[in-house]
Amino acid sequence: MRRTRRPEARPDEILDAALAAFSELGFAGARIEDVAARAGLSKGAVYLYFESKEALLKALVRRLADRVVGAAENLAASDGVDAEKTLRSLLTYMALQLSNPRVSAAPRIVIAEAQRFPEIASYYRSAVIDRAERLLAGLIDRGVAQGVFRDIDRAVALRGCAGPMLVHMLLSTVFKDPGNPGPDPEILANGIADVILNGLKAKDGASP
Repeated sequence: MRRTRRPEARPDEILDAALAAFSELGFAGARIEDVAARAGLSKGAVYLYFESKEALLKALVRRLADRVVGAAENLAASDGVDAEKTLRSLLTYMALQLSNPRVSAAPRIVIAEAQRFPEIASYYRSAVIDRAERLLAGLIDRGVAQGVFRDIDRAVALRGCAGPMLVHMLLSTVFKDPGNPGPDPEILANGIADVILNGLKAKDGASP
């Protein structure tokens, strides 16, 4: 029996199918027909919602930004005024998210295709990385005002936080060892937080 889809559900179903096709075949190798087949739709039906493969990948990036970065922004806004506690919460959240192959699939596809499709990399930069950088900069500003963080370069802080998370994502997916599940994401996040905070925290007896 053919499934009856609600029209408003179709874009998300198409994006799920695109994520599967791009992950399996690569962005360059996948065709709209491959996406349509996985979505159980005709090629023409996919084009009703998305004009190209590039539009599909941009929509996947936008969905990631809205869901994951958006949730991180809400967490930072609702987690009181304790900058250190908030940073730990954010790192734990990101470690948990990046342990999920479905969440990490979009950034992995963008990384793999960035040289051939620089416009996609640029879009990811503005939709995800710049947004995350603003979030972290605001959090550091809060910590500096509280006297618990030193006033360090925000771009350096972003790389200090993002680097371990990127390695975690790759080790949990691309280079995953089937016989070694790796550290628990929460333990990992707390360990990373300890390393970062030892560099961020204001020194005793010194001005922030």
